Amino acid sequence: MVRNLTNKYKNQYKMYYNDDSVLFFDGEYVKAKEAKTDLYGQSLHYGYAVFEGIKSYKTANGTKIFKAEEHYDRLRKSAETMMMPFDYSTEEMVEITYKLLEQNNLSNAYIRPLVICSPNMALSKGQKSYLVIEVWNWDNGYMANKMRIMTSSFERPNPKAFKVEAKVSGHYVNSILACQEAKDKGFDEALVLDADGNVAESSGANIFFEKGGKLFTPAKGSILPGITRATVFEICDNLGIPYEEKFFKPEEMQGADAGFFCGTAAEIVALDSLDNVPFKLNWEDSLSAKIQTAYRHLVLEEDYSYLKSDLQYV
Repeated sequence: MVRNLTNKYKNQYKMYYNDDSVLFFDGEYVKAKEAKTDLYGQSLHYGYAVFEGIKSYKTANGTKIFKAEEHYDRLRKSAETMMMPFDYSTEEMVEITYKLLEQNNLSNAYIRPLVICSPNMALSKGQKSYLVIEVWNWDNGYMANKMRIMTSSFERPNPKAFKVEAKVSGHYVNSILACQEAKDKGFDEALVLDADGNVAESSGANIFFEKGGKLFTPAKGSILPGITRATVFEICDNLGIPYEEKFFKPEEMQGADAGFFCGTAAEIVALDSLDNVPFKLNWEDSLSAKIQTAYRHLVLEEDYSYLKSDLQYV
């Protein structure tokens, strides 16, 4: 018998769904409050699931899902990497998502596709998978600018032990530990290193720092190479801002000119300090701030080329 949620927890979940919210589950559009999953599934017991985080925006041309194809391509790749049977095409999932946004009357929204597996307590690959897509209103309240971050005592999962290039639900237990450690110590977020002591990412976003008119970001290896990270490269190419992917220690990042996290939920988030060492430039004077502005224009399908003539390299 499943317990009824108390009023306290019902109110907590209202930010995600209400009595009228609709989600997509196993081929059908159903009321969120009526959707059910199996308590004997591998996804619940072992974290054997893959997911995406996607956002849609209200633009002058209507509701637009940003980088929809790239996200759903990655979801399919994650399922394949984790040996999950999964038959939905990218085109089908994009179409389903637009219909779901319309049914929920949403434009500025967060979209959470999730692939879960059928009941199976064995440590073997999934025999059947189910696609879930949930949407809810989102006004970018996930992270605030000028974040104080600390180097975490928790390492990023070892790429020899996990498929770190896949967006797997179970990987994020590591993220919860790192993020909560930072909050318990009075910081806003964590900076997570790899097994060699190099900077990897935050608990849920990629990271860049700026020094001498150039951006630096961790090379592939232990990171999830984010779609927003690739978008930052695209913006830099368009604006003529140099950047480099490389391995580096947190000491190299401390006291740089500027730094930021980037991710679908976070978008571009300015950093205030690392391990209580502040970044040198006023955020508004940095190249990183130009990238933040350009990103906001890009997701709204607005031109940002004017920023190129306003760049000042320090």
